[in-house]
Amino acid sequence: MGKNIVVGQSGGPTAVINSSVAGVYSQAKKLGIDKVFGMVHGIEGFLEDKICDLDDYLATSTGVEMLKRTPSAFLGSCRFKMPKIEGNEEVYEKIFEVMEKHDIEYLFYCGGNDSMDTVKMLSDYAAAHGKSQRFVGVPKTIDNDLPITDHCPGYGSAAKYIATSLKEIIRDNSSFGAKKPTICIVEIMGRNAGWLTAAAALSKTVDCEGPDAIYLPERVFDMDKFVDKVKELAASKSSVVIAVSEGVKIADGRYVCEIGREVAVDAFGHKQMSGTAVKLAELIAEKTGYKTRAIEFSTLQRAATHIASLTDINEAFQVGADAVKAADEGKTAMMITLDRNGENPYQCGTSAHDIHDIANVERKVPDEWITPDGCGLTDDFERYARPLIMGELTPLYTDGLPAHLVRKES
Repeated sequence: MGKNIVVGQSGGPTAVINSSVAGVYSQAKKLGIDKVFGMVHGIEGFLEDKICDLDDYLATSTGVEMLKRTPSAFLGSCRFKMPKIEGNEEVYEKIFEVMEKHDIEYLFYCGGNDSMDTVKMLSDYAAAHGKSQRFVGVPKTIDNDLPITDHCPGYGSAAKYIATSLKEIIRDNSSFGAKKPTICIVEIMGRNAGWLTAAAALSKTVDCEGPDAIYLPERVFDMDKFVDKVKELAASKSSVVIAVSEGVKIADGRYVCEIGREVAVDAFGHKQMSGTAVKLAELIAEKTGYKTRAIEFSTLQRAATHIASLTDINEAFQVGADAVKAADEGKTAMMITLDRNGENPYQCGTSAHDIHDIANVERKVPDEWITPDGCGLTDDFERYARPLIMGELTPLYTDGLPAHLVRKES
């Protein structure tokens, strides 16, 4: 393969994004790469020549195993939007200057929609200016909304956490059997795609009835119908647990969480979501007088490595390794995709796909997987999602708590 490589992480972390870095590192070393650098805080840090030598952490098998069990983005993440190429050539030239300074020929970027756009633009700039460096995207997003790939590394572990937590909440909410119903609204991440909230359906097992209703952003949210649904449920049971996406919208296009207040936006223009469960709990309390409780999983959905899916960990490692293989074969402007090729037992391979078909495209939950009343998921969704949450990787413990690999700040 020759020359050095660099790998970076971008966007919201996942429970397994570090497994992808481990995969990149391990495969690069197998191919004889001398230096595997990590971007410190993604492409934003790379522009400032902030890198680290991964040999300092991963030269032993213990380091790699620790990294697989470490949440968040070990290298540090960012939410930096690359400017359009025209008129901003100096930004792109700076990236290539840093690559040339460290004899880096291959760049791997772990991330979601916006990160794949970065890979696309760097690839396009290289092609237009006759540069030899290669760029490959490594998929990562708990939102599971990248197109082409069957699913995204990070989703399985987040789904496992969500389904587990819903089971626990359902047991807790039903423990008192009060005459006056208790309504619990659980808010789950998902701005425009409801994959994470859909995972609440996986909590229905032989020992759990699952949530009473699930609301995804793929369907318009009707506040009046929601209140009627709660009343209907509360008429026959004392414990009602409802899963709702943070991104549900009413008919006029407003997010429920922004009704009556302003919300902040990030560097990409995305509205910062929070408060949907609180808003709906207040609505139910006002309209019905029922006891209500609002729970927001927030960061916990993407940080719970202690209950990560082994399937997810292994696939995250594999896409990292296969990104290096693809670059070694001369490929660039690609993202590694997961390709399901078997059920019973579940089997999944990988391939490299043109980044231009992926960047800035958002995949949503298929409408046919949502029940006609808009309050649940079909069996087809469960058949799709349940294999992704299977298996566990036992944490390594120190002082009674899971141990993590931590990068030293320079």
